[in-house]
Amino acid sequence: MHFSRMLSQPRQSGYVRPMSDSKTLIDNRGKSQTGLTREGWLTDSWYFAATSSSLKPGKQHRIMLLGEPVVIGRTANGEAFALRDVCPHRLVPLSAGQQIVTDGEATLQCPYHGWRFGTDGICRLMPSLTDDSPYDPRKVKVRHYPLHEANGAVYLFVADNPRSSAPPDISPPDFGPLPDRPKFIIEDTFNAHMDDAVVGLMDPAHVPFVHNQWWWRPPSTGLRLKEKPFSPSDRGWAIDRHRPSSNSKLYKWIFGADVETEIRFQLPGFRWEIISNETARLLTLTCLTPESEKRTRITQLTWWTGAPLLNLAIPFARPMAKKFLAQDGRMVDLQNLGMAHQKGMLWIDDIDIQAKWYQKLKREWAACRAENRDFVNPIKPVTLRWNS
Repeated sequence: MHFSRMLSQPRQSGYVRPMSDSKTLIDNRGKSQTGLTREGWLTDSWYFAATSSSLKPGKQHRIMLLGEPVVIGRTANGEAFALRDVCPHRLVPLSAGQQIVTDGEATLQCPYHGWRFGTDGICRLMPSLTDDSPYDPRKVKVRHYPLHEANGAVYLFVADNPRSSAPPDISPPDFGPLPDRPKFIIEDTFNAHMDDAVVGLMDPAHVPFVHNQWWWRPPSTGLRLKEKPFSPSDRGWAIDRHRPSSNSKLYKWIFGADVETEIRFQLPGFRWEIISNETARLLTLTCLTPESEKRTRITQLTWWTGAPLLNLAIPFARPMAKKFLAQDGRMVDLQNLGMAHQKGMLWIDDIDIQAKWYQKLKREWAACRAENRDFVNPIKPVTLRWNS
């Protein structure tokens, strides 16, 4: 159920990559190109923005995404919207204003001079203009972000061209059939660049050492050989459907017999695990949302159908999941102490091959957007083996 259990690595006779290879993600930052910002974030991509429950009718609030302020809200009629949270007049945050109906449509009014912007970002009214003024308020526009809302989650599309008004040419995330809203949600913020957060969360070798509480992986369990088949999937990869590991007795207790699990990762930062049998299905989605260069928001949403014992476990499952994220966050903080003195890391293939997959996927995404062609997944089917 946790992101860090997702990935694995092949053994290759102890072969060790040079330290310089581990600096690829760092070295790629600072080079802006189509599909990739100079900070190393992907554009022309969908990111998790907010939960549906956090967007109250007639209200809005400010978030940070890819280093930019965004006002995200919901009109009184229920429409979710997102705009750049800077009024172009005197640069006051629009999120500090209020929603007002203008000529029959919802607008967001700046608190400074009352300029009103529609949910499409186009200005509808400048109160200071006189009736005979030739100036057209509609010439002024703030950036509008397309949104997709489904199953209690809101996703935001970041186009590479901030002035583009074209609809997204990339389909929003689709995680299969889900209930209308998640059963529970947890959230944390890591003091890390998104690349470092992804690489850290998808490292399985740390599980026995970082997540070794008695109810999950006590030290007495020891290390065991894992062998999983991997295959390319849409802008990412998957661990094909398989029986859970022998240490996943919790799954069998809750779901019963014939339990199978399937795990997927997709750019720019979505990972989901499906645990199911003939009578029940659980999906845990982990979303990474880059706020700034050293802040990445981690949101986990969990849905299920069937498995009535899970409803009873919610009061316990939420703090357990929070503890998992907090443990990973602590490792990020410790890693930052070392990164202050050294950028290159010693990456070895049997631990870090999937971190390298992530790099390859990002490079291919930037290349296909720059060359205006279809994305070609560079990952090949392979069975990976590791101890965990």
